[in-house]
Amino acid sequence: MGWFWADEAAVKPSESHKHVLAGSKDTGATCPIDHSQFTRHRRQSDTQVAPSAQPAATGKCPVDHDDMDSINPLNMMPRLSQQQISAQQGVPLPTEREISSIPKAPAAEGASRWEYPSAQQLYNAMVRKGFEQSGEHVESMLSVHNFLNEGAWNEILTWEKERDAQAEPFLRRFTGRPATPSPKAWMVVNLMGGAPPFDRHDWYVARQDGSEARYVIDYYEGPDEEGMASVYFLDIRPALDSPGAAFQRISRWTSETWTKAKGEHGRTE
Repeated sequence: MGWFWADEAAVKPSESHKHVLAGSKDTGATCPIDHSQFTRHRRQSDTQVAPSAQPAATGKCPVDHDDMDSINPLNMMPRLSQQQISAQQGVPLPTEREISSIPKAPAAEGASRWEYPSAQQLYNAMVRKGFEQSGEHVESMLSVHNFLNEGAWNEILTWEKERDAQAEPFLRRFTGRPATPSPKAWMVVNLMGGAPPFDRHDWYVARQDGSEARYVIDYYEGPDEEGMASVYFLDIRPALDSPGAAFQRISRWTSETWTKAKGEHGRTE
């Protein structure tokens, strides 16, 4: 999910989004990232995108660790060209890159922001992993991908401001861990019989006081409803790395439980 390029850019950030997010079935939009085994079944559109049009499920990390000179160490993403690299590409793809709303440096240092890949870069990344189709769905894939990341950051900001109303955190780095279920995801699957998340990320958030907080993000796909757009649910919470994080999670759970018990509406998602 969390593909960013860490280049500098002084561009107005994009608008933030909610963290319960819908993709379009009409475009076959789904997250293009195949971090590892990705047991998730991919959503098909009403017009049916052929299975071969999806990135190959290789069971491997998308980062080519044998070619580390071409890897950005901040996000472990390949430094990919904006040029067309595959003869299979049948449509021109934009090379413009959207600036996220997610800061990667303190506000005092100019608050530079993480930058998403262009559609051409994303297509090239998929080609490296065996994608052999023309690329007509790449732009919609990228749109959903960016939307999910904006929603994730929005929810992290909510957590941070519950801790400190004046908080101005920034995303220092992140890592994909799809093959390592979080304890909560493990319980959802093994104790509650739920579907597993199709991806997991750990985001490392830096605070103004110099401390760092790790956030766990589990990505779930909502149930299929005929005629409805695909929905993706992001379960975002501080990792239980400190007593403070545990207290914060317990406090929110207690507050939301009490609110529901009184018949009131809780936080709007």
